Amino acid sequence: MNAITVNNLSKYFKIAKQGKKSRKSKEIQKSKDKTVQAIDNISFVVKEREIFGFLGPNGAGKTTTIRSLTGVLKPTKGRIKIFGEDIWNHPIPIKQIIGNVPEMANVYMDLTALQNLTFIGELYGIHKKENLNRAEILLKKFELFEKRHFKAKKYSKGMKQRLLLCMALMNKPKLLFLDEPVSGLDIQSARVIKQLIKDYNKRGMTIFLTTHDMGVANELCDRIAIINNGHIIRLDTPDNLKKLTQDYLAIDCYYENAQQIKGIKNLMTVKEVQEIKDGYHIIVEDVNDALHEIVNHAKLNNLKITQLNTHQPTLEDAFLKIIEGGG
Repeated sequence: MNAITVNNLSKYFKIAKQGKKSRKSKEIQKSKDKTVQAIDNISFVVKEREIFGFLGPNGAGKTTTIRSLTGVLKPTKGRIKIFGEDIWNHPIPIKQIIGNVPEMANVYMDLTALQNLTFIGELYGIHKKENLNRAEILLKKFELFEKRHFKAKKYSKGMKQRLLLCMALMNKPKLLFLDEPVSGLDIQSARVIKQLIKDYNKRGMTIFLTTHDMGVANELCDRIAIINNGHIIRLDTPDNLKKLTQDYLAIDCYYENAQQIKGIKNLMTVKEVQEIKDGYHIIVEDVNDALHEIVNHAKLNNLKITQLNTHQPTLEDAFLKIIEGGG
């Protein structure tokens, strides 16, 4: 069974146009409302137990899609099924198995970490004893237990982010929505959050992730959908997306004496050669074949290679190429 099934989803907003003032009467003249299309006829599935990335530039339709998927915003048309059930026909049961951490979410600052969690548990109707037990287990796992009686306003940004995740996990969700889970965090805090995401996914949780950090998407996601101007323009694995930028394959080759280089432009796998300090930036067709050719060329010409750096396509390269190329 798929965790999420989206069919022909569209959402339109009506925005009132600013009226024009008459020069004579200075009265505001009424004008027709403008219809803005946020998402247009998008369809995709999220497999159960996968980490699904949802990427796109600002204003692409990500927030509208997530609000629709979590039952906050009713779409203009289309269907959304969560584990086979229509979210608008069965909103309460579905929301009980969903966890959500929006980017702009925050903890209750004047409550302690423990109070934040037990309050969420009460909202879900969890029995008092079980509520406290779940809260303490999560606080221990997220390394917040020692400071469970501290008010949240005394927490660092990384600790607040971990507490938000704890709050989203109080109902033991099957599906977790995360919007920019490591945004603004230091390296150590971000690493902790990413590892926790991996751990819960290994236990069977499906995770829907949005981020502007291509490194996070590449590290965590099984598949990625790229949305732009309300349309999904590409959906594939990170590795397959990166294959779209094969022209970025390159090798930086440094020699003991760069002036001795002869004939490197004539190698079979070399497409272009650019001079850099003490070496060459070599655009190639295949990194593996090119490395063999470059090393053999050095041996035949008695050249000493001091350093070799390979440049593989990145997810950021692929993302930019897809967005700029219109999909």
